[in-house]
Amino acid sequence: MMSPARIVRRTLLVIVLLVVAFAVLTPIGRYLARAGWEEGKILARRRSIRELVASPRTDPNTRAKLELVLDARTFAADSLHLEADESFTTYSKLDSDTLVLVVGAAYRDRLRPFTWWFPIVGRVPYKGYFAPSDAMDEAKSLEAQGLDTYVRPASAFSTLGWFEDPVVSSTLHEDTASLANTVIHELTHNTFYAPGQAVFNESFANFVGAHGAMRFFAARGDTLHLRASERDWARDRALGAFWEGVFDALDSAFRAHPASAAERLAARDTVFARARVHFMQDVLPRLPGIPPGVRVQLVLNNAVVLSRRVYRTGLDLFDGVLEREGGDLRRAVPEIIALAKSRPKDPYGAVRDWVAATPAPAAPADSVR
Repeated sequence: MMSPARIVRRTLLVIVLLVVAFAVLTPIGRYLARAGWEEGKILARRRSIRELVASPRTDPNTRAKLELVLDARTFAADSLHLEADESFTTYSKLDSDTLVLVVGAAYRDRLRPFTWWFPIVGRVPYKGYFAPSDAMDEAKSLEAQGLDTYVRPASAFSTLGWFEDPVVSSTLHEDTASLANTVIHELTHNTFYAPGQAVFNESFANFVGAHGAMRFFAARGDTLHLRASERDWARDRALGAFWEGVFDALDSAFRAHPASAAERLAARDTVFARARVHFMQDVLPRLPGIPPGVRVQLVLNNAVVLSRRVYRTGLDLFDGVLEREGGDLRRAVPEIIALAKSRPKDPYGAVRDWVAATPAPAAPADSVR
């Protein structure tokens, strides 16, 4: 009969072998191993932000941005009660100006994203790559399967509180208003992340980041960046409405031709042609913060439509909760989280029902609280 200690050792050995086999023999295992290696390099390069701020060797622009990160982080933790832990107390310099390239894909004749499964977070409609060549290879592979693709850079990400996320050098390239927004956005992920609900998670974090940034700059008496944050949110709301409109038009077009893929693709071309005209003539000229006459190349395919909606779906619902909570973001955030937890597979439905059943205040709420 084996001793308990020997049983434990053998069990641990089996577990280790299974983990190694998973990492070596499966595509997702190899991907996670590579991501873990890259994350390990980022974590290994961490330096204390407070020490960098105090160092005379730190250039003034970097020092100012790092001080802003610390201040936004403190505000998010103390005033908004987000879970900051030790995230964003350190800084890592990257080898390039891009942290990751994010690949998204969708079926051409259906409004259905191609998804990837990951442990803990569930299925998500995007996949990040640290090496640009890997991202391009993945996009080409997906296109060879007849899928639409969309590749975009990301300057920051969250490990959902599993590690003490540093601020990376690519994030510091953002302007002041966007940087504060990003810090609060990512700390929102640390606070709450619904498995398998990527659209809800990102749009909710977008809402908290935007309104959190407004309140952060208001508390500092920084009117310039408060107005910039308000413009950014107004622009997100307008773009959200545009992409929702394109999505709804595509959905109707596809439903009108259930039996023929060729007819669905032809209807899609018509929807996209109308969307381009609408965007250029009606949406772009009215976007807050966009200079008149600016030239924009509007790329349209199903992957782009679904990707754009990831960060801009249901923004009016979140604003509806904020309005019903008297403009108090500290009450709106936990309310939305509680609603999402009450209906894990339909968080938007839970929020929508609550907004419909809860009367709005008679008097307009304060613009910033």
